[in-house]
Amino acid sequence: MKAIAINGSPRKDWNTDLLLQQALKGAADAGAETELIHLCVLTYSGCRSCFACKRAGAETGRCMWKDDLQPVLDKILSADAVFMGSPIYLGNVSGMMYCLMERLVFSLLSYDDYSKKLFHGNVNSCFFFTMNAPKVFANTAYRGVMKQYANAMKRLGGSSEYYAACDTLQFEDYSKFAAGSFNEAHKRKVRETHFPKDLQAAYDIGFRLLTQKCKNEVRL
Repeated sequence: MKAIAINGSPRKDWNTDLLLQQALKGAADAGAETELIHLCVLTYSGCRSCFACKRAGAETGRCMWKDDLQPVLDKILSADAVFMGSPIYLGNVSGMMYCLMERLVFSLLSYDDYSKKLFHGNVNSCFFFTMNAPKVFANTAYRGVMKQYANAMKRLGGSSEYYAACDTLQFEDYSKFAAGSFNEAHKRKVRETHFPKDLQAAYDIGFRLLTQKCKNEVRL
């Protein structure tokens, strides 16, 4: 069993990364081999519109462009579970994650029949989102975006879900930044009282998705 996590945040050991680490810990405790990939250290682009994945007779379901992202896409398709993580920037995922999703999802679409499945594996997934916005705002403004990305991951054939960690702490030291719109005391309280619950939820999701995969394989 293999579980991989894709960190779409440019920050390591911060909100998004910490959630992914916990998801992988849960997966490891369920018996999976794990790997964490940081997109910020890779050199790649979004879809180049080369249409190599759409050529007649070509291998379908895979992006053919050769760069640092291609082996990551291959690992996603060969995993038992995938945990995607991104902060919300300007109402959407980070640019790094968006480029990955372009490359992953477009290659899984058939121009002959949009309902056709080009990938016949079974990869469970969870998309973790982090954001400065409080939960009430996130549920109204960002729910559609979050569902969109979770639904896109259904093309991997397994279960697909998402989790949002809201009202996150932006900085270790707020005095170094012009961020008067945010209440530091409130942010630190949420970090101390609620973020541990987010981390536990991420662990539980990681454990559950791998345990679920094991049970399905036993039934097969």
